Order: sequence, then C-alpha cells, then structure tokens
Amino acid sequence: MADFKPRSKVVLEELLADEISPTPTTVVERQRKETTARDLTPPPPRCSGREIRLPIRYCENGEAQVAVTDGSDDDSLTFKMAMDDVDRETWQEAMKLEIESMYSNSVWELVDLPEGIKPIGCKWIYKRKRGPNGKVETFKARLVAKGFTQKEGVDYEDTFSPVAMLKSIRILLSIAAYYDYEIWQMDVKTTFLNGHLEETIYMVQSEGFVVKDQEQKVCKLQRSIYGLKQASRSWNIRFSEAIKSYGFEQNLESLSQVKNWLANQFQMKDLGEASYILGIQMTRDRKNRLLALSQAAYIDKVLVKFAMENSKKENLPS
Repeated sequence: MADFKPRSKVVLEELLADEISPTPTTVVERQRKETTARDLTPPPPRCSGREIRLPIRYCENGEAQVAVTDGSDDDSLTFKMAMDDVDRETWQEAMKLEIESMYSNSVWELVDLPEGIKPIGCKWIYKRKRGPNGKVETFKARLVAKGFTQKEGVDYEDTFSPVAMLKSIRILLSIAAYYDYEIWQMDVKTTFLNGHLEETIYMVQSEGFVVKDQEQKVCKLQRSIYGLKQASRSWNIRFSEAIKSYGFEQNLESLSQVKNWLANQFQMKDLGEASYILGIQMTRDRKNRLLALSQAAYIDKVLVKFAMENSKKENLPS
C-alpha cells in the first residue's frame, strides 16, 4: 500500500513528463518523429476522372437553322498565313488595291532613315466582309501601322475624337421613318488616309511590297494611316472641316448634289439605299412609315461561339 498513488497524481506526472521530455537526439528518434508527422498530413485532393461533355440539348439536331458567323474567326492573321490560304490570289489582289490606294493618296515617300530615328513597324490585316445573310461579299486587306510603338509627345499629341452612339443612329432612323426621309449609304474608301498628318513619322516598308533596290529606305508618312494613335482624330478634323462648308436641304435633288459633292471631296462608294448599317440589317415599310432593325447575324455568331447553333428554338411569349 506504500506504493499506491492516487489516479490524479499519476495523470499529473504523465503530463509533466510530456512537457519536459527532451528533444530526440538520435537519428532514429528524429526519423520516427518525421514519419509520424507525415502520416498525420492529409493527402492531396483527388481530381475527378469524369469526362466533361456538352449537355445533350446542345448536341441534338434541332430545328434551328445552321448559323453562319460574320466574324473574323476564319480570316488570315499574318502575311505568311494569307499566302498559304486557299484564297491566296484574292488576298494578293486585295493587297495590291490597298498599295495602289496608298500611292494615289500620296500617303508616304521613300527616304533614307535619319540618324538616331527608329521607324515604327507595320503589318497586314485581312478580313472577309460578310453581308446580312452571312455570305462573303468582299475580301479586304489593310495595311496598318504598329501604333503601340509610338511615343507620346514625339510621334503624337492629342488622340481624342468623337464617335457615334448606337442610340443616336436609332434616333435618326426613327426620325427618317416618321417623316419618310430618304436613307442612303455612302462609304469613304480608305477613310483614315484622308487625314492630314502634322507630326513627322517614319515607317518600315510593307511586307511583300518592298521596292526593289531601295530596301534600305523607309516610308516618311505624309498622311494619316490606320493604326496610328492620331488616325481617327486626323480624319474627324478633316471630315468636319469639309462637311461644315456645305449646306443641306431635305429633298432628292439636294441628296444627289450632296453625294456628288462628297465624291469630289473623297473617294466614295455609293451603296444605294441603306439596308445594312454597322452590322444591323434594316427593313423598311415606307407605306406605313415603319422601320425594323435586326441583328440576326450577330445572334448567330454568338450561338456558334457557345456551340448552341443547333439548339431547339422556341417562340417568344406574345
């Protein structure tokens, strides 16, 4: 009975022994401690092996018509890709027209690069332009400057220029429909090339159209060109100055005069009565003075993007 200890005293001694126990000094003791700690570490979460598939309602052949995108997903992105494309000859013809337009507008002159000046680069942008039905109508090749290499205060100053809002266009169309005004379209060819350039900018020659025996020369820009920071502002100033010098009257004779005057000011393309504006198809009922706008091509493009072009269609609530 002399060795008997109360249970509370035994527990207290065990706790004190754990607190004052020395750290493991031998290699075996340290390895045992590390093994115990690794055993207590939770394993990493498992990744599911389930195969991800589109919902069945997105894969069935529904009644919806096949959508045709009007975007640039299938357009060539580089000069090399355009030369390897099935429409190679068409792209070449489009580039030749662009270069001819550059020379006819005296956009640049070839000069020797001044010492200490680094020219900006340029590249070709390709686009298949589609109509309201999604079919390709024209192939467009545009030479653009790499404006991101321009330096503020050296290559450009102000870049601000106003843009038209969609609701403003809708208001104008509503007024024209109510008063039965004429709505015609005209397109300015190579719009930005009409802007005057105030700064002195040097650009490398375009890929595929380097002048023979003048490979070392660069283009000294005399007109604004697509891609420059100030391109839109230069065109806006140029167009504002020209349009403010002309007065308008709302009659067919005046419309013809305005179109002829614009054609004398800029290289224009007469598109006839408006039917497709900024990707919006326009249908007009002049008898009832109604005008309907449709963005079916854009909706089809979104459906194709999210693999829903074959989804089952439903009528909207009336």
